[in-house]
Amino acid sequence: MADREQWISRRGFILATIGSAVGIGNIWRFSYVAGENGGAAFLLIYIFCVALIGLPLVIAELAMGRRGQGDAVAAFTIGGRGWPWVGWMCVGGAAIILSYYTVIAGWALKYFAGAATGSLWTAAGEGFGGYFRKFIANLGEPVAWQAVILGATMFVVAGGVARGIELFNRWVMPLLALLLVGLAVYALTLPNSMGGVRFLFAPDWAAFARPQVWAAAMGQAFFSLGVGMAIFVTYGSYMPREFSLPVSALAVVVGDTLFAIVAGLAIFPGVFAFGIDPASGPELAFITLPQVFLRMPGGIIAGIVFFFLLSAAALTSMVSLLEVPVSMAMHRLGMRRWPATAMFGVIIFIIGVPSAMSFGALSHIRFNGGGILDTIDAAVSNILLPLGGILIALFAGWRLGRAEVLKEADMEDGALGRVWLWLVRIVAPAAVLLILLRKLLGA
Repeated sequence: MADREQWISRRGFILATIGSAVGIGNIWRFSYVAGENGGAAFLLIYIFCVALIGLPLVIAELAMGRRGQGDAVAAFTIGGRGWPWVGWMCVGGAAIILSYYTVIAGWALKYFAGAATGSLWTAAGEGFGGYFRKFIANLGEPVAWQAVILGATMFVVAGGVARGIELFNRWVMPLLALLLVGLAVYALTLPNSMGGVRFLFAPDWAAFARPQVWAAAMGQAFFSLGVGMAIFVTYGSYMPREFSLPVSALAVVVGDTLFAIVAGLAIFPGVFAFGIDPASGPELAFITLPQVFLRMPGGIIAGIVFFFLLSAAALTSMVSLLEVPVSMAMHRLGMRRWPATAMFGVIIFIIGVPSAMSFGALSHIRFNGGGILDTIDAAVSNILLPLGGILIALFAGWRLGRAEVLKEADMEDGALGRVWLWLVRIVAPAAVLLILLRKLLGA
């Protein structure tokens, strides 16, 4: 399309794409999943999965998007009959993910407001567990915070690629990086904080023999990077030809991984300094960490910074998730950006309301023991994202011609292109298929 929007600068594109990957998955989810799976062993396997599977698939998605110069469906259209449905699946998947992601992001925003105003810290008397459970069981408050942060997401996306998404990330991502590093440095000054460092970097080698650790690391790699949701396909469609695709993809993956590692350094030293169990599960951010902050010298300021980071990181990911269906509506339905953003914002909000109420009015609805939000989260991270990754790998590696896909990936010459193509064709789909089968069979 001649009037297709484009990123203005390489730096802006990289920051926006890192922002799409960096989110709740890097801070809240990475921390508790690493805590539940042994820390350092999980981290090493996670980095391995990102390098051998995540990075090749990010390159593949960006190449598909730049080639198609359209929405996620258009990227698969040239594959012939049967392939466009994969694009539709990715668009629908992004909308479903965003529907419950907004709920958790709303929790983070609520906690930031509570930390900043002081109402969070006054809850220490009744216990942070009671405070959190009372909040999420409330009939309307989680829905209200969901609406607020989704509204902010819609505002950014409605501004367009250059003046909305890119401009937002050019300011927010460096700020997040500085605040996260500052929080990590502060956490490392706490007494007994080295226990957290050892937990994160000194592996228990026996953990490498546990299949559940590998499965958790693979799921986290997909959830954190956002592979399989067509985010990179969509962002790649706005990518000028002069941008080096492999360099850009590497910068995105390294940036996303570093955010997760530094987040671990910001969280686990404090957890160990005050004798908290690192395997606290999903409650780590919303119940355990407020206790830690309250016991730290200057911890209230650290708590405000942490929950601002969690909220802002969630917002950068939500922007990219919303852009996937909005881009489809603009390209396929001929809609203008503002109406497309408003339409999908309302649809996603409505779809997300049951997740927001899944700990309160709808808590009686259970699926295999899990509530609505937990069930959607498990289905997304364990099935939908791996399935999307497999199909994208098969399409880029086998359906597109070898010469064509190497050209689109800016790797026409040399061994690098051959290694990448081998990873996309064989290693990535095989590895993800093993994890997917394990989840489906409940092994």
